[in-house]
Amino acid sequence: MPNILYVELTEDQRRDLHELLVRRDLTAYTRQRAQCIRFLDRGRSTAEVADLLECHPVTVRAAVHRLEKGGIAGLPDAPRSGRPARLLGPVDRAALVELLDDSAAKGITWSAAVLCDWLRVERGVLISADWLNELLHHEGFRWKRTRDSVRHKADPVLQQAARAQLEDLRPCGRPHMPESGT
Repeated sequence: MPNILYVELTEDQRRDLHELLVRRDLTAYTRQRAQCIRFLDRGRSTAEVADLLECHPVTVRAAVHRLEKGGIAGLPDAPRSGRPARLLGPVDRAALVELLDDSAAKGITWSAAVLCDWLRVERGVLISADWLNELLHHEGFRWKRTRDSVRHKADPVLQQAARAQLEDLRPCGRPHMPESGT
């Protein structure tokens, strides 16, 4: 039979745990570990906590071991190895928003792939088109599929001249009636 784990937090630790849990930027695993500790502190057993959080009891025990080693500060994920990704920072986002607002005023449309290329060349930011779509959606930008037509760019004077030329080419000067399939 496994040893029964007891967690009894001090008031300062409870306050720190509460401050950790109300943060919005927590990863799912950090939140799960913090909730494990909170439930254990309230007198729940390891099996009950595992059942409540729909995880394995080993996960609950691992959270307790992290608490023992590093306190509440030991619950968040450890930093990942390697160079951190060059994220789309606030300055880059502001430049992107300005570009899109100016383009919208001029009637210019951008695809996500072209925006990614612009960010790479102009701002030195590598980002995928899918992630950029997510970020733009969160920034409040909306988009729709553009039409594959250039009719709006046509010159009305040239269109009228072409209609007149077609009218001259029709036999007997009658308007052209499409043939029926009967």
